[in-house]
Amino acid sequence: MEVQALTRNARMSPKKMREVARTIQGRKAAEAVDYLTLIPRKSALLIAKTLKSAIANAENNNNLSADALTVKTAVIENGPVLKRFKAGARGTAMPRRKKMSHIRIVLSDGNSN
Repeated sequence: MEVQALTRNARMSPKKMREVARTIQGRKAAEAVDYLTLIPRKSALLIAKTLKSAIANAENNNNLSADALTVKTAVIENGPVLKRFKAGARGTAMPRRKKMSHIRIVLSDGNSN
């Protein structure tokens, strides 16, 4: 059975998040949580929060054991972009693009139901 958790509009660029998300795919869920706590990045904190939510969804909604779960996919999707301007040289305005991400984590217990 597959269980997922989704965090929308996380205030970090998708490119920075994908670097960390790639490292947990295919790992056991409990091992992935421990692994993410060791990574000193903001993206690891946000992904760990979503992963813990997916584990809680599996335990509470589907009566699955946390020990049997593996991370099937950890996908970082593009979210909305905040378009802002910052003061530039000689009175000009320089555009800033503040990107957001959607974090989708799918856990599987190995059974294909």
